[in-house]
Amino acid sequence: MTDTAPTGDPAGLVRHIETRYHARHREQLPRLAELAEKVEAVHRGDGRAPAGLADLLRRMIGAMEVHMKKEELILFPAIRRGGMPGIENPIAVMRADHDEHDAEIAEIRRLTANLSLPDGACRTWTALYQGLAEFIADLEEHIPLENEVLFPPFEQAARHG
Repeated sequence: MTDTAPTGDPAGLVRHIETRYHARHREQLPRLAELAEKVEAVHRGDGRAPAGLADLLRRMIGAMEVHMKKEELILFPAIRRGGMPGIENPIAVMRADHDEHDAEIAEIRRLTANLSLPDGACRTWTALYQGLAEFIADLEEHIPLENEVLFPPFEQAARHG
């Protein structure tokens, strides 16, 4: 995962996720949606342009904000307290959301031909794909950190309750 994630300390890990990933996604997505809108508008009719990407990113802004708020207001406070009865239920919801985020990443890759810039791509298009690469890398670190490190001890404790 990341070198700075305190993987042995659930409360510290939650704090890391909020400050490192949640804050970053909130910065990244609106800017990426704006860049995508510009690229789609300027290059409309160019078959290599990522038609539909701006709409996908706008939907992701809403979906990810709802997801992150559920974590920040419900699940993470419970984790900070060491768990709660039924914690496996909100964790299952978060895992399902993560599966949807993985599908959205796959759709971004499809729409952008796996972030392949056409020859002579403008600076905006280049900035968009560089930003998408950073966003995807961050999300692909963030999701396993929760699914593989943060959640399993609480799910195991719930099973052995």
